[in-house]
Amino acid sequence: MRKIMVIGILVLLFFPEPSLAAEVYSPEQMEMDLQGIQKQYELDVQIIGQTEKGKNIKAVKLGKGKKSILLVGSHHGREWLSSILLMRMLEEYAAAYQAGKPVGEFPTELLDEVSIWFIPMLNPDGVSIQQGDLSNLNVLEKAAVWKMNRYSRNWSRWKANAKGIDLNRQYPAGWKKVMSHETKPTYQFYKGGQPLEAAEVKALTDFTREIDPLIAVSYHTSGREIFWHYKNKRKNMARDYGIAKKTAEMTGYELTFPEKEAVGSGFTDWFITEFSRPGMTIELSYLVDETNPPLTVFPEEWKRNRLVGIMLVKEAKQLYNN
Repeated sequence: MRKIMVIGILVLLFFPEPSLAAEVYSPEQMEMDLQGIQKQYELDVQIIGQTEKGKNIKAVKLGKGKKSILLVGSHHGREWLSSILLMRMLEEYAAAYQAGKPVGEFPTELLDEVSIWFIPMLNPDGVSIQQGDLSNLNVLEKAAVWKMNRYSRNWSRWKANAKGIDLNRQYPAGWKKVMSHETKPTYQFYKGGQPLEAAEVKALTDFTREIDPLIAVSYHTSGREIFWHYKNKRKNMARDYGIAKKTAEMTGYELTFPEKEAVGSGFTDWFITEFSRPGMTIELSYLVDETNPPLTVFPEEWKRNRLVGIMLVKEAKQLYNN
């Protein structure tokens, strides 16, 4: 094993990284896009924490409302299509809001009462690794992630953060019951040694408590499904189902129904149990294997999801008024 690691370090030292695929959405591109949108529309952008490798995790507020909803993308490295979606949503909504125009049939004046917080990319370390960019890692860290990737330099399946922890298995709700054959850091499915261990998850839970959103959505890929139920209180079932059903009708995605023995540890599971409010995991794209969906699917996913954010603002306003 030591010999393999030495060879691996030599390879990583003296041979260049595989070039990035031509059609990806990198953390650096997102940062450039975000700076442009922030400048053009004078948006409130906050750093809510740092990743395990020190990259800033940013949240963007759109609207004047003191109440809010929360939309999160890229828990997983290979799911950066969700970041493109949220950035597109942010830009289109910001332009409409500034111009006083509706988005679809929904007036953007709704944002005066209920704002949207966007966290387009929770896991930029994992996204970079998945795209074959290890430039933020020193040689020992490169060797470590290579080992976690089963000694493969094909990074496209990478799902975890830079420490090999699957962020969407890190939340306290149901964490102890999550069973996995992965007992140490690896490219996917390792839940960590304890909940809230990963810096990215700690940052998100702290921020969520701070803004106290009325609805929270975590965007993922793949499968065109909506998960909305995790031990929801009986008094909230009709309310939560109603919002999820509207989202399913808008997107054309399949609405999943509760399993008797549903296992948690995801962000939505934690939000539902912690806040007793509607939370959804929305899966973009047709089903893909251990990789990112192709960019060619984005126009279809954008068409399906374009109005989801502003529709949820309207639903949140009704929740607050009730």
